[in-house]
Amino acid sequence: MPRRGDLETILVIGSGPIVIGQACEFDYSGTQACKVLRREGYRVVLANSNPATIMTDPEFADATYVVPLTPRSILDVIERERPDALLPTLGGQTALNVAVALAESGALDRHGVRLIGASLDAIRRAEDRRLFVRTMHEAGLPLPRSGLAGTVQEALSVADAIGYPVIVRPSFVLGGGGSGVAAAPDGLRRIAAEGLAASPIAEVLVEESVAGWKEFELEVMRDAADNAVVICSIENVDPMGVHTGDSVTVAPAQTLTDREYQTMRDAGLACIRAIGVDTGGSNVQFAVDPADGRMVLIEMNPRVSRSSALASKATGFPIAKIAAMLAVGYILDEIANDITGQTLAAFEPALDYVAVKVPRWAFEKFPEAEPVLSSRMKSVGEVMAIGRTFAEALGKAYRSLERPEFDLGADAAAGPVPLEQLGIPTEHRLILVERALAHGHSVETVAVASGIDPWFVDQIASIAEQAAAVRGRTVGEFTASELREAKRAGLSDRRIAQLTGSREDDVRARRAALAVTPVFKTVDTCAGEFAARTPYYYSTYEEETEVGAGERACVVVVGAVMSRMGQGMEFDYACVQAALALREAAFDAVMVNWHPE
Repeated sequence: MPRRGDLETILVIGSGPIVIGQACEFDYSGTQACKVLRREGYRVVLANSNPATIMTDPEFADATYVVPLTPRSILDVIERERPDALLPTLGGQTALNVAVALAESGALDRHGVRLIGASLDAIRRAEDRRLFVRTMHEAGLPLPRSGLAGTVQEALSVADAIGYPVIVRPSFVLGGGGSGVAAAPDGLRRIAAEGLAASPIAEVLVEESVAGWKEFELEVMRDAADNAVVICSIENVDPMGVHTGDSVTVAPAQTLTDREYQTMRDAGLACIRAIGVDTGGSNVQFAVDPADGRMVLIEMNPRVSRSSALASKATGFPIAKIAAMLAVGYILDEIANDITGQTLAAFEPALDYVAVKVPRWAFEKFPEAEPVLSSRMKSVGEVMAIGRTFAEALGKAYRSLERPEFDLGADAAAGPVPLEQLGIPTEHRLILVERALAHGHSVETVAVASGIDPWFVDQIASIAEQAAAVRGRTVGEFTASELREAKRAGLSDRRIAQLTGSREDDVRARRAALAVTPVFKTVDTCAGEFAARTPYYYSTYEEETEVGAGERACVVVVGAVMSRMGQGMEFDYACVQAALALREAAFDAVMVNWHPE
């Protein structure tokens, strides 16, 4: 199917400033869209208010407007530029809400502007809780028991009917704003009032709480010919009750049986079709009761999301780029995969490695803030690591946080952990899980106390066992195989030095002497079935590297890692510009970073 010839100018709306729940992932998505749309011959008009993003550089759009992302400001741009279409699905909740406001006011129809990627009806069905519930029921998809409320009193009546505890989910919000779990009427009155105030349409869904259940996400894409694929499955290590943006997550999902995954996959594809997302990517979230396997669909985002950026980097599949191409008429089996050059976008990625995302919080900046994690997102950034095993990837991710206390290999000097403390979701929970295991608690006991699936607890127990095997020995007595096993278990040189009473430099020197050094493997979307052309690598402790020799002089650019207070996407911008300039100057530019957004 050829690209649409009835469009000449396309308006792309960015996501504005970084806020909790909406950060560099949309800078990445919008930039990808602008690049591919211009490559396809369209005139691109961009509206964004963030000066730190690479997206607002002049070379990424034909016309760039640094304006407030409000319906009035965007309407001014429309009146000046007369675009044929508006692509609202790549600028997060901000862009989506502005597009909805313009469409509902009739402004888009008056100026002949068409929504592409997702229609107004599809956006409403996904974002309006009332329409979402009705649509999912009509499609026969399982949901938690729930009811809609437009007042606090209505919320109380719904809760009385379905029973406490309940969770409040406002319509058209970002990052879990206005949401929360209530165990009794007093708490519900407060949370419902906050949720109604946060929702642009003053509506909340009051739903049976599934806190403690397992949480999963599917990144799903659909084209205009109704082809649909699952790009990536993501599993939250933390159980339900913690916002997915605050959870340690792993891709692909680790604890689903094939039968469970296929059931979830069918439901995800049915969801995107029922919502009616015309083209592009969507994020569908599920909860699974660990006691009996009951699965319910929680929500879906009819747009590229925070998880989409993670899924793109975990799989190598350029979700935002493909979404933009689908929005202008291409179908999945017409788009080549850049990484292999042999597979198509209709080819579902297969991974032979594990990607782990760990959020970065800034509670140290706000000592009076409540450090307990909840359904309202609190993290200010995140890191991603890739390894051959969950343990290896988790260890690398923790080391990427730039916080020495986040390191695997429990400290023997640290005291035992009260089991009830494991049930409180905090940024330190997995560290406390490992300490509890190191002090003799069983995997089953810790799993019950924390609500974390026993498989993940067992993986962390293996790390504690590896640390115990290292503790008290001298560095000089380690064999190559012993050091390699320690590294594959996620232990850092710094932790091995602490466990052996030596220096980090001594551990590194011993590894070098025994040739225990990392090699680099390719992120190739197809588990090695086809050769990869894109040089996108992760380190691991195996035998053979997949990095080929370069032919030109090489310059390494060290990235600024995750967003955090005082250091945001402005350094991502600087690093990208440096890499582009080096390539123009005929150097090989090598980027080292662990920021998935």
